[in-house]
Amino acid sequence: MIHLRIDRSVASEEVKASKELLRRAAQATLALAGSAATSELTLLITDDERLHQLNRQFRSVDAPTDVLSFPTNEADPETGKSYLGDVVISYGRAAVQASAHGHSVQDELALLTVHGILHLLGYDHANEDKKNQMWKIQQKLLEGVGCKISNLEYDYSTS
Repeated sequence: MIHLRIDRSVASEEVKASKELLRRAAQATLALAGSAATSELTLLITDDERLHQLNRQFRSVDAPTDVLSFPTNEADPETGKSYLGDVVISYGRAAVQASAHGHSVQDELALLTVHGILHLLGYDHANEDKKNQMWKIQQKLLEGVGCKISNLEYDYSTS
């Protein structure tokens, strides 16, 4: 199950209109790992200020960022489902990056959703081989849910 939350500070019509796409992107990413039916996670869309605070608190980086993942891999004692963790996305960063790279904010939010969930599933981009693998998977998942991002060559990890 995907628990999707949108902070009031970013609850625009554009963000609300993205909800179904984000759910599809999240489900497709979980399906890739074979855990769509047995896993849960929370996806939070919030603002730069909150991401800045979380980035400083948990990564000792005093700057906003686009997406943070907080893996837990705990089992829910009531349902037995695995709670993978939380993905937190900055709507402000998504809007800036979408504009800079010529695609919609909805598509950027979907990319950041997929990216964050892949981190929960253990993927990373610590070296060129792992990055190429992760970017290839991201591209395939995004195409599968109808996103129109055709170039993942730019480096989201420095955003």
